[in-house]
Amino acid sequence: MEKDVNVMKVEKNHINELTKMAIDLWPEEDYEELHQFILSKLDCDEHVYFLATVEDKIVGFIYMSIRHEYVEGANSSPVGYVEGIYVKPEYRHMGIGRMLISKGEEWAKSKGCREVVSDILYDNIASYNFHSKVGFREVSRLICFIKDIG
Repeated sequence: MEKDVNVMKVEKNHINELTKMAIDLWPEEDYEELHQFILSKLDCDEHVYFLATVEDKIVGFIYMSIRHEYVEGANSSPVGYVEGIYVKPEYRHMGIGRMLISKGEEWAKSKGCREVVSDILYDNIASYNFHSKVGFREVSRLICFIKDIG
């Protein structure tokens, strides 16, 4: 990578930029609700957001949590969970996602986790390829059903 990348924990002054990227990742979400959700997790011991910057420009983030309930494919508990990871398109394929995952893994280890888990939508080939490239292995496939009864 040619440019200096820094990965740091999110602070309150980063929330607006983080929320904009989170909306890029989860476009079905409401901006204000997501903004409030992120704020509510900043001081939680079992949630963390890390930002990646290039030349002081915020270019990506990872949102990690600690899950104590059963997680598909996990052999231990608790586990670190990649709730979301995003790198702006023009900064992809530069190792930034790998750096964010590494920081998330360090954080999960510091919380007593032996495994990190993630999930993707079945048709997200780019995310599947990324996860495989940074060392995740597929453990199962899950299709969820819903039926309205009201």
